[in-house]
Amino acid sequence: MTAPHPLDRCAWSALNGRHSPFAIIRGGARRYDLAYGVFAAVADQSDASLAGLADLIAEQGDVALLEADPPARIPGVAVVSQDLGVQMVAPQLTPGPRVDFAIVPLSEADAPAMRALTALTEPGPFFARTHQLGDFVGVKIDGELIAMAGERMKPDGFTEVSGVCTHPDHRGRGYAGALMRHVATRILGRGETPFLHAYAANTGAIALYEALGFTLRREVLMTRLTRA
Repeated sequence: MTAPHPLDRCAWSALNGRHSPFAIIRGGARRYDLAYGVFAAVADQSDASLAGLADLIAEQGDVALLEADPPARIPGVAVVSQDLGVQMVAPQLTPGPRVDFAIVPLSEADAPAMRALTALTEPGPFFARTHQLGDFVGVKIDGELIAMAGERMKPDGFTEVSGVCTHPDHRGRGYAGALMRHVATRILGRGETPFLHAYAANTGAIALYEALGFTLRREVLMTRLTRA
């Protein structure tokens, strides 16, 4: 039997591997500590695993599932929303232009600015300690953080590029593409493969990712669950 691909259930792979220190576990269910992320996964569709997920939602709050198939009905749990997305990978990158701005590493001291920028631009779920899941870089003008990108889920052999955003006043200058290329190049340099997720309807972002060298791996469903 062929082993499942780590990206088929990337949250489960990450929470059972390199990101296990960030996991809260109830039976056959795992979720990121809410300070770090909203994603969750179950070992299987057994009643015991689904009950564990329901317990996590009741105790810790809403979760999101990011998998190819819709979840089974879970007693005590309601679906908030379900959106079609794409999962893309970049075993190699396309050549890119030289940039005329500095890309700087972001540290714990930048955390308030990172949260403010993500609150303004809404690139996806970003919480108080999301920036601690991996390395982040950014672009600053006169000390103000105006663009950033970094790493999120880390299944074995893969690292997700995430948190990509640019202040509305500074868009159209190539910051997002350059930051993504920088992050993805470092991931490749570690012998891993960069991957990412995007809503299927976000065709503009997908076009940028394709220009960088990312290709479609599969469609996924972003399902948000809450306590019924």
